[in-house]
Amino acid sequence: MIVTPGYTGPDRRAFGLRRNRSYWRKRAIHRRVIFVTSLGFAALWLLFSLWLSLPWLTDLGNLSHPVIALVVLTFVAYVPGFMNAFLLSCLVQRPASQREDPEHWPALTLLVAAYNEEAYIKGTLSSLSGLIYQGELEVIVIDDGSKDRTVEVASECQRMFAANPRFTLRVERMVRNGGKARALNHALTLASHDLIVTIDADTLLEPGSLTAMVGHLYAAPPQTAAVAGCVLVANPMESWVTAAQQWDYFHGIAAVKRMQGMFNGTLVAQGAFSLYRRKALEEAHGWPDTVGEDIVLTWSLLRRNYIVRYAEDAIAWTHAPETFKALANQRKRWARGMIEALAIHKRLLGKRRFMTMFIYWNLLFVSIDLAFTLAFLPGLLLALLGVYWLAGPITLLVLPIAALWNVTIYRIQSRMLRREGIKMEKSLWGFFLFAFAYPLVMQPVSVWGYLAELFGRKKQWG
Repeated sequence: MIVTPGYTGPDRRAFGLRRNRSYWRKRAIHRRVIFVTSLGFAALWLLFSLWLSLPWLTDLGNLSHPVIALVVLTFVAYVPGFMNAFLLSCLVQRPASQREDPEHWPALTLLVAAYNEEAYIKGTLSSLSGLIYQGELEVIVIDDGSKDRTVEVASECQRMFAANPRFTLRVERMVRNGGKARALNHALTLASHDLIVTIDADTLLEPGSLTAMVGHLYAAPPQTAAVAGCVLVANPMESWVTAAQQWDYFHGIAAVKRMQGMFNGTLVAQGAFSLYRRKALEEAHGWPDTVGEDIVLTWSLLRRNYIVRYAEDAIAWTHAPETFKALANQRKRWARGMIEALAIHKRLLGKRRFMTMFIYWNLLFVSIDLAFTLAFLPGLLLALLGVYWLAGPITLLVLPIAALWNVTIYRIQSRMLRREGIKMEKSLWGFFLFAFAYPLVMQPVSVWGYLAELFGRKKQWG
């Protein structure tokens, strides 16, 4: 357990609205209706796909083996189609966002773990000093043994916080580099408040982001342990790599988090911008020393029957990797983090909760990525030569559902940005890269990550 000097227990005023049981029962029934109808729609789409693909399945079975044919089509077409259909149905039926201002704005401690972030730390702290938040805000920058001027630059930002008596900035330095989890756990022992926010050192927050985050927590069930914010790309015009990532964050990641948040089971409260209850963090023994410390921590909270929510209008802007090599390394870490979480928290697979299905989905992603890399990509090359053994016209069945949920999430996200008064520069060619080229390279990268975790390659951050 992390020992926290001066900790006096949770602030009861920040533990959500005191709703009666009838209110929460109605909310639970609504979630169940959305889940069941979405499951039914996805099942019908799966049956339709199976019926339509029977000739292709037979031909592929004759060319190879019936079992091989079934496995390939299952993970190249059937399962992705089922997932897309379920996601579309959830987005269409999405309930109204739950957010209310608390009677008293709780004090927050915001942790910024930094390693060689001299280029970005000033901009990050500048965005924090300009936040619109009515409660106290304690910002702690914990430098993890940087070899550049991160500490000096951060210390020079003290004057930015002097104008707001409710805001304070503290800069601490670890003696030597020990990893992100160690830095965050040390910063937690220095924190003064019961609600903890984490952001990355290259992340910028919208002025009203903390207000939105706390509003979502206040309206959430009392057993909510964490709320994940909405992270978007701050540098989409830097390269083709960042242009494609803009749409991955704006569409793919946002859609999945919205879906998971509907069922109180967001699977990743990302370190780039999330809020946690200190009591829950301490019960989970803080951040684990793993590649995917945020996903492993989130699953630890879910395993303890806590709820993890999503605040779609609490906006943060992250600097996405600008080169393919940097992006591949990042996504490899994400893939390794998922495998770590599954290995450490496999007992989650036995829990009778909506989010359990999403855990199983993560397991299926391993098979999908493998089938895509080992079967669909070679089949695509054959199809270009007129040989439709592994990638035939039936695989296009996935496209209409994928297109529909992309249109749906675009409308939802765009309306949200307009409500918040935020203008986002969009890259049109980045969208085409995201839609048609991005999966061709990212799924093999994920396989690389799975293999790296399987063979125990070195783990590091920064």
